[in-house]
Amino acid sequence: MSTEHEHDADCREVLERVYFFIDNELDHASRAQIEEHLTACAPCVQEVDLERMVKALIARSCREHAPVELRQRVMFSIRQVQIEVRRESPFD
Repeated sequence: MSTEHEHDADCREVLERVYFFIDNELDHASRAQIEEHLTACAPCVQEVDLERMVKALIARSCREHAPVELRQRVMFSIRQVQIEVRRESPFD
């Protein structure tokens, strides 16, 4: 039986890897671990679904390819925001 603290740690781990999960960039074991967590955690399912919808919306809106340098700057900015969000996470 897991404690609430352990569950929070599981949620944090899932949310840290959500983009890799959505993009199918995880190994089979990691993907299976996240899928198992999602079967029992509605808040994480909602977060994954939201990220999928955002990704789909961006894909529909952005038909042109950005220059590599711009893509790198945007990805860097996204990672900075992710770090800030993690610092403010209620799971800490």
